[in-house]
Order: sequence, then structure tokens, then C-alpha cells
Amino acid sequence: MNKTALITGATSGIGEATAILMAENNYNLIITGRRTAKLKSLEKKLGKKIKVLCLSFDITKKAEVEKAISSLPKEWTAIDVLVNNAGLASGLDSIQNGDFEDWEKMIDTNVKGLLYITRLVAPMMVKRKKGHIVNISSVAGKEVYPLGNVYCASKHAVDALSKAMRVDMLEHGIKVTNIAPGMVETEFSLVRFHGDSKRAKSVYDGITPLNAVDVAEAIIFAVTRPPHVNVNDLLLMPTAQASATQTHKKK
Repeated sequence: MNKTALITGATSGIGEATAILMAENNYNLIITGRRTAKLKSLEKKLGKKIKVLCLSFDITKKAEVEKAISSLPKEWTAIDVLVNNAGLASGLDSIQNGDFEDWEKMIDTNVKGLLYITRLVAPMMVKRKKGHIVNISSVAGKEVYPLGNVYCASKHAVDALSKAMRVDMLEHGIKVTNIAPGMVETEFSLVRFHGDSKRAKSVYDGITPLNAVDVAEAIIFAVTRPPHVNVNDLLLMPTAQASATQTHKKK
């Protein structure tokens, strides 16, 4: 029997790549996101191989999250893997010049959204005494960098929550993994720079960054370990990146 995975932010980037790889590994999928058309397109693509359920909602809205999870048909409530992928960066400013709207968007998505969905799915896992929660953090959750203040703080929160979840879930036999990528070329920079494609593209000039599939493969590695093995924390970088602030760019 196929296992079931719920992936947040599955409409693009790491979430979409993870859904595709999980389908190839025979997971049935609950895919979530705000862009219904993209979810339906992914469902059509993957539905030929496995069962797919689309849930379109805004993860920053607690009521919407509660409504979506409470509406799960009984056969979809045995969730084996939760991938907390939904997240974003918005803006790049010093703390004294920060935009309140950017701050709220990052905290609401990266921290509160992760908490909302985890609070509703974790009890299902506890009841079954099995499951695996994968949180997508960042190198920004390990160290801070100039102008990244609130984004870094939100990802430090994900890192801390991953450790705390691991402790809380220990007695229930539930695995928790923190995945912390370095530079990944997805919609990340485009969203951070509010749609400025030229500025977003310049971030990766002279470097070969990670791509969404690289991170998805790390997630698959973590969730396919034997029952006695848990990957607590996984930090992965492009070869040309050594830390949040150190990269080697080709001239």
C-alpha cells in the first residue's frame, strides 16, 4: 500500500519538485497551495501514477487551514509524511528601514503557517504512532546575513521548532527532519524582490546554485531511511557557496 504525503507550497519550486519525486516513489499526495490552477495542473500530471488530492488555501489564514484539514476524507487522514515547504522571503532591508508588511508576510508564512498545519496533522500521526515531519528551513536558519534580519529570524525559528518537535515527538515514534538549503534558484528571489526579475536573476550571476530537484532529492533521502534511522538536520549548499555570505563567483 502506498504511503501518503502532504506537501505545502506545492505549486512551484521545491514543493512541486518534491511532489514529482514522491509520486515517482509511489507516495499518494495531498498537495496544497494558493494557486488552484497550478495545483490542478500538477494533479493532472501526477494523477496517472498515484492518487492526488488538491487543497487550495492560504496557509497564513488559520481558519482556512483548519477548514482544509478538517475536510479531508477519512481515507486521506493517515498522513505518513508532512513536508512543511511553504515559505518565502519578502524584501531585503536593514532593520531600521524594514517594511512592516514584508515582516508580517514572512512571519505569517514561515512560522505561523508551519505551526498551523503541523498542529492539525501531528495529532493524526501521534494517534497512529508513526509519521515523519520535514521542515524546510535554510542556511538563514543557521546564520544571519546583512539585510536578512527578519527572514533569518523566521528560519531560525523553523530550525528551533524542528529540534523542539523532535523532542516532543520522540515518545510517539515520529521522525522530524530539518532541511536547510543554501542558494536555490526558484521563485525565491523573484518573490523577495517583489517581481523584479532583473534583480532576482543577478543573485545567481557567476554561480551555479542548487535547483529545486536537488533539495527534493534530499527530502526523499530523509523520508526513505529505514525505520530506525532519523535524519535530524541536513544542510546542503552549492559547491560554490561555503556560508550564507561566502560564495565564489566565476568572472
